[in-house]
Amino acid sequence: MNESDLIIKLEHVSKTFNGVKVLDDVSLDIKKGEFVTLLGPSGCGKTTTLRIIAGFRKPDEGRLFMDGRDISEVPPYRRPLNTVFQRYALFPNLDVFDNVAFGLKLKNTPQEEINKRVKKVLKLVSMSDYEDRDVDSLSGGQQQRVAIARALINQPKVLLLDEPLAALDLKMRKDMQIELKEMHRKLGITFIYVTHDQEEALTLSDTIVVMKEGRIQQIGTPTDIYNEPVNSFVADFIGESNILDATMIEDRKVRFIGQDFDCVDEGFGQNEPVDVVVRPEDIYIVNKLDSVQFTGTVKSCTFKGVHYEMFVNTDNGNELMIQDYNAFEPGSRVGMLIRPNDIQVMRKRCLRNEFEGEMVAADKVEILGGEFSCNAQEGIAEGDKVKVSVEFSKVDLLDNQEDGILTGTVHFILYKGDHYHLEIHVDGGGHIFVDTNDIWDKGDLVGINILPNDILITKGND
Repeated sequence: MNESDLIIKLEHVSKTFNGVKVLDDVSLDIKKGEFVTLLGPSGCGKTTTLRIIAGFRKPDEGRLFMDGRDISEVPPYRRPLNTVFQRYALFPNLDVFDNVAFGLKLKNTPQEEINKRVKKVLKLVSMSDYEDRDVDSLSGGQQQRVAIARALINQPKVLLLDEPLAALDLKMRKDMQIELKEMHRKLGITFIYVTHDQEEALTLSDTIVVMKEGRIQQIGTPTDIYNEPVNSFVADFIGESNILDATMIEDRKVRFIGQDFDCVDEGFGQNEPVDVVVRPEDIYIVNKLDSVQFTGTVKSCTFKGVHYEMFVNTDNGNELMIQDYNAFEPGSRVGMLIRPNDIQVMRKRCLRNEFEGEMVAADKVEILGGEFSCNAQEGIAEGDKVKVSVEFSKVDLLDNQEDGILTGTVHFILYKGDHYHLEIHVDGGGHIFVDTNDIWDKGDLVGINILPNDILITKGND
């Protein structure tokens, strides 16, 4: 990308609050005139990123450039940008006109210029006939339009929007999405938008930046993010997905749900464990059992307004979500097809839990702050630094935290068709992954145990 095309550049930005790293080495280029959305769950760092761009927060590390100039130390009021917040922050004692004109009056702008610019910006946000109205008499959507008008009146190069539609009802939110898109087209300035709403991001954006735990997971167009997710978190967070364990047999051939499928992916090697993503609308379902790739039984069928959503149990024991315009009754035997272009193959983040540990006794190892009984190899002695490996399915989770050697919190849950893949944040630091058939909820407190025979130990330098 040509540097002259950039308006905002974040370079290795990190930020820590109360010992927690909320931004971890974030680098991001934003082009002039682009509509960029920072998307992710609560606590992922998207709002902190926006506030650093606005100047309300300073990064602990890294630099921020605007139009090629380092503005890391420039105060907010000297940055050519404006912010629209979720809470509209309008002045209740002022009418619509004076709320919008407030910034210009602070700059001692001539009244004739104020009148001209207020009329122009109110027309842009479809509020031309509301100049004399009290803001408290306006609906939520109208108040948001006034807040946007107040931000635009100063003619910023960049408009920052921090979940501006979150307080609106569904219909009003969708109407405002259309209006924001049209405003962006007319103005031609850069919009940087924060939301946790995936549909909103897909609807509005030129570019989506998906974030998790202070790190950028993927940057791409809405189509790229939806059709080509780079990992299971992105695939699960953006829309509905079937995410399944698979084996890449060779280039353009992958095996999952007990079947071999042609695909378009290459470069994974042979017999490589991978994840596959198949969107629910990309599984073709028919009531014929011949000339299909695999068969199954419909478990449930729910009308969703524009399509039916069905869960189908395949004959090998996997559950798939399928969306189709036709309904298939529960209990029906059906055939299914998946085309090569509709299978997205992703590398696995890891194949097993691996930790750095220390032998605290001949038959006991310390990992993640807990001491586990183990069967160490010959030649490994007390005090040795070791590598510890544990299969995901060999970690036991317990309802009662006190029964575990470690304690933690369920942080992320991914359904893999025939089991759940969980990420547990361990109290005191670190994480552990678990494959289980048990049903847990995000935020559950758990005890963690691992049996001695399920802990593989090798010397630290092996």
